[in-house]
Amino acid sequence: MAALRSSRRFFLQAAMAAGGGLLLRASLPGGAAAAVANGNRNGSGGDGVLNAYIRIAPDNTITIQSKNPEIGQGIKTALPMLIAEELDADWSQVRIEQAPLDEAVFGRQFAGGSMATPLNYEMLRRVGAAGRHMLLAAASAAWNVPVTECGTDRGVVRHAGSGRSMTYGALADRAASVAVPDLHALPLKDPKTFRIIGQPIPGVDNARIVTGQKLFGIDTKLPGMLCAVFEKCPVFGGRLVSANIEEVKALPGVHDAFIVRGKPTGDFQRLQDGVAILARNWWTANDARRTLRIVWDEGPVAAQGSDGFASRARQLAESEPVHTVRKDGDVTAALAKAETRVEAAYSYPFLSHIPLEPQNCTAHVQDGKVVLWAPTQNPGPGRRLVAATLGVPERDVIVHMTRIGGGFGRRLRNDFMPEAAWIARQAGVPVKLLWTRQDDMRHDFYRPAGFHFFKAGLDGQGRLVAFSDHFVTFGQDGQVADSANLEASEFPAQLVPNLEYGLSLMELGVPTGPLRAPRSNGLGFVFQSFIDELAVAAKQDPLAFRLALLGERRVLGNSPDPMRNVDTGRMRDVLLKVAELSGWSDRHALPKRTGKGIAFYFSHMGYFAEVVQASVTATGEIRADHVWVVGDVGRQIINPSGAVSQVQGAVLDGIGAALGQAITLERGRVVQANFDTVRPLRMHQAPPVEVHFLTTDHPPTGLGEPALPPVIPALCNALYAATGKRVRSLPIDTGQLRA
Repeated sequence: MAALRSSRRFFLQAAMAAGGGLLLRASLPGGAAAAVANGNRNGSGGDGVLNAYIRIAPDNTITIQSKNPEIGQGIKTALPMLIAEELDADWSQVRIEQAPLDEAVFGRQFAGGSMATPLNYEMLRRVGAAGRHMLLAAASAAWNVPVTECGTDRGVVRHAGSGRSMTYGALADRAASVAVPDLHALPLKDPKTFRIIGQPIPGVDNARIVTGQKLFGIDTKLPGMLCAVFEKCPVFGGRLVSANIEEVKALPGVHDAFIVRGKPTGDFQRLQDGVAILARNWWTANDARRTLRIVWDEGPVAAQGSDGFASRARQLAESEPVHTVRKDGDVTAALAKAETRVEAAYSYPFLSHIPLEPQNCTAHVQDGKVVLWAPTQNPGPGRRLVAATLGVPERDVIVHMTRIGGGFGRRLRNDFMPEAAWIARQAGVPVKLLWTRQDDMRHDFYRPAGFHFFKAGLDGQGRLVAFSDHFVTFGQDGQVADSANLEASEFPAQLVPNLEYGLSLMELGVPTGPLRAPRSNGLGFVFQSFIDELAVAAKQDPLAFRLALLGERRVLGNSPDPMRNVDTGRMRDVLLKVAELSGWSDRHALPKRTGKGIAFYFSHMGYFAEVVQASVTATGEIRADHVWVVGDVGRQIINPSGAVSQVQGAVLDGIGAALGQAITLERGRVVQANFDTVRPLRMHQAPPVEVHFLTTDHPPTGLGEPALPPVIPALCNALYAATGKRVRSLPIDTGQLRA
């Protein structure tokens, strides 16, 4: 919320660019920018902190800095489109550069939470509008004509009365001396006149990616660089007792090997104990791990395991929840009077992020300075972590943000950065640390597992009158683990007169963290699946049951955080539209063992409803035949090409997780290690995904995450429609679906 507030308070600076031309810099008030960077909500005092800027060169080339990390979400293309549109630029003359990490100049730079559009949509449009205003003023002065007689068109200022024209590049030097306008007084374009925003524009890096050019962290190569691997304890928090370092160092091709000592803080982003092995090529270094013999003190986490957690969750469910999240009315009394009572237990597993590019970082430590090339979603905290680990001032740590080969929230955590920096300092030369797939899967910040024990009651007309969820989740020292909580506003809160949410905690020593649509990716499955059960118990159409539950159009909640207020009208509209597009009313005519399922979810300020059609063979094999998606993310889709890709990717991501992904623990160890046991969706499993957006008069919001939560319950509800068998745990056990 501090970020949203501060994004609406900014000003502009203009200057002459090096080599001539105009340099525009949009600025946040210092206190507000500091609040965004540091999590301080006061936002008072301080000078302006530069946030983003563009350059217009004499040759009419417009260079726009992209401040945030690019992880495949298309933001490196979408945000510059906002500036270029209001600037009235010729997109073919626009060049995009990845900005360096510099929070003093750009404010906080991160990729997460689907926040890039909400934070930047208005600000960057006004930056472009200011540039256009200044160019018009410069042309007006040069021609000695009223500015109202001048106009712009694709990088050119024109005077209709005389037929004169000048390119932006020719005017840029003059424009640099024009007084900067009041940004908030500037008119913005009518969206009906957009030529860039709303057009399907290819990603600015697409050609470089498909031709194999070096963009990603894993591509980094420096003169004299060594390659490193880092062996850590298989049990989280384990301490190293001894290792056969000399034997490993004697292996052919091994340049060095040494013990790294971390600090047992419980924060797994910080340096952990382990052994680093360095060689001129990565294969030699990794092959030497086979010779490595380490004695570990595994610590108390070695007693934890998935089977034990499941057993303990069932025990806790027999008692009252330890903590109350929400309590409306009297659930116990309402259940006693209910015409129909329904109970069900649902669960979902730990998940790994499994990005295609494993964690990596290249570091060079020299003369007290640390330079890193890192594929990180959250470079600012990564820099601070490296500075603290090496005991150097933060100003002496430079981070080059590379393109990222998938993040999904994993790279919001920066454990690989201090590892690379520490090893490079010890080695005295540039070092590229590259994890294996096994490292990546067994040393993650996992999507937490969860266990939900539902009870609900229906009256004689099939209306939901009582609802409770005892959520057994994870934590430590009484605090809920990262991304393992349940909000009081979770649907169907405020729609049921008698409702209780409670939770109980199990101690967990394994790190957890956000995974695409944090919390929602699990909660959407259990809540929307159980709602489907209630529709069946009420003998109602699952769509009609949901619409009746949503009721009249209104906004639920009055939180200052828009992520917690649900507009039932917007949700009704996406439900009705997806039902229309998918032929929901004709679902009973489908072939035997084929069904359609529906679900919806509000996540990251986006409203999404989805229908999945799925078929099940007699042996239980699942085929997702088709997915229909309708989303409402406000009044404007910036780049339809990227938007559709984001939605399709989220849907396929969710289906893949439901069909074949789980992380299990035994003796504190992660069992799975590669794509043979944690299976991403294969191409032959991917159904067509049909995407439709509703345009509504609301601020534009993000798209990276909100399309994922509904697809898993929609799939599971389709499987019930096809087989009559309810899926209550993930990943889906196809054996239970056999005819």
